Amino acid sequence: MTPEELRTRCLEQNGAWEDFPFPSHPGLSAFKVAGKIFALCSLDEAPLRISLKCEPEIAVRLREAHPAVRPGWHLNKRHWNTVTLDGSLPDRLVREMIEDSYDLVVAGLPRWERLRLGAG
Repeated sequence: MTPEELRTRCLEQNGAWEDFPFPSHPGLSAFKVAGKIFALCSLDEAPLRISLKCEPEIAVRLREAHPAVRPGWHLNKRHWNTVTLDGSLPDRLVREMIEDSYDLVVAGLPRWERLRLGAG
């Protein structure tokens, strides 16, 4: 997956946008929905890595099954994974992890916000 494909996958989530909220890390993209971050990535980094929110039990299983999935770097390691996109993971799995991260963030939003996003 290329940096542009990764950006596209994040931005295709309903209501998602890209922000650069960290002045000390100007190249760090934060992909947000309703002001909440669901993905963090330096798109000019090699190898490309993305940090994504994950259910704790699933996070552990993904880490055990895939060396490219590690506890979230500088994040709550129980709820975040950092995924290295080194070609060892199918693009489909990466897309699913992005969607799951987005869904977890949306699930924590107030009901009116979920309704606005079409997530009931």
